[in-house]
Amino acid sequence: MTVLTKEPAKVPAHLQTYLGIRDLILSGDLLPGEPVTIQGLTERLGAGMTPVREAIRRLTSEGALIFHGNRRVTVPRLTLEEVDELLFARLALEPELARKGAEKTPVEAIPELEEIDNQIDLAMERRDPRGYMIHNHRFHMAIYAPARSEVLGPIVDTLWLRTGPALRVMCTRFGAQNLPDEHRVAIDALKEGDAQAVADAMRRDIMQGMENIRTIVAEGAVDL
Repeated sequence: MTVLTKEPAKVPAHLQTYLGIRDLILSGDLLPGEPVTIQGLTERLGAGMTPVREAIRRLTSEGALIFHGNRRVTVPRLTLEEVDELLFARLALEPELARKGAEKTPVEAIPELEEIDNQIDLAMERRDPRGYMIHNHRFHMAIYAPARSEVLGPIVDTLWLRTGPALRVMCTRFGAQNLPDEHRVAIDALKEGDAQAVADAMRRDIMQGMENIRTIVAEGAVDL
């Protein structure tokens, strides 16, 4: 599974550009409905037009961007039905990845998860939604990665690309400080070797975020 890229290095320009745009989507730096242009992304990433064009085409095929008939490209807005479908899909796949990953997570990997969770807490204290988004994604992928699933992993990656921009809006509006810390519950379960408890914690964590997104869309308060 892939994670938010910190400093792409020693990779082809086209892949580096793809990862850079992908990170903008996952972190919510590109918001729902926001127009995406080749010129704008070349300036933002310092990339060439050809790799940006290729990356947009790839991300469009993955559903992370929407190509309109007038050659306009935007970040997707979510309908209530799509939120429900994303919730269904994430609950069907991610807890299973968490369970499989927990069964294969070595004890020495747990401190890294604790450090990521500390970074999430710090981002919340600083009211830094971007930081929260980055480290929240890192935490989930670190939980799932030991499963080494070549089938479920790529599907979950796509679901996160569809969810990221809306989750950023949700974080900005609601925050996360008053929610139960299911990440900490998952870490404690890992220490106890309870893979099912890890899966259950991640299920509740997903529900929290997606239900808040659903509330925003249902109210029509923010156009996601």
